Amino acid sequence: MKYNWLNSFFCLVFLGFMTSCGENTFKQGEMLYKTQCANCHMLDGQGLQSLIPPLAGFKFYPENRAQIACIITNGFKDTIRYNDRIYTEPMEAIPNLTEAEITNIINYINHAWGNDFGYVKISDVEDALNDCK
Repeated sequence: MKYNWLNSFFCLVFLGFMTSCGENTFKQGEMLYKTQCANCHMLDGQGLQSLIPPLAGFKFYPENRAQIACIITNGFKDTIRYNDRIYTEPMEAIPNLTEAEITNIINYINHAWGNDFGYVKISDVEDALNDCK
């Protein structure tokens, strides 16, 4: 009888662990976003009025997927037009992030705030960064 109780206990612990892992899929990306990006793009991804573009539902983002890793690493100094707004504020570079950290940030943004922009593999980020050097 004791054996069955122990099996049940370990099964419940295992199921609890597996369930909690699924809920925190983008936890590292979220933490990195909060420390590296949220000051400008805000915690809710809505940007800063007419100065900083939003990332929530932002069409520029999926349409320029190959450039995102380069923009994060090297910054961005171009004009962006979106929803009758013009954004000219440059984005500062964040050159100290690893490819894994950039991948985590991108995947978090791809799935936060109702975004459904798919997944990015670390090899995609590595290729993009090699292309923009």
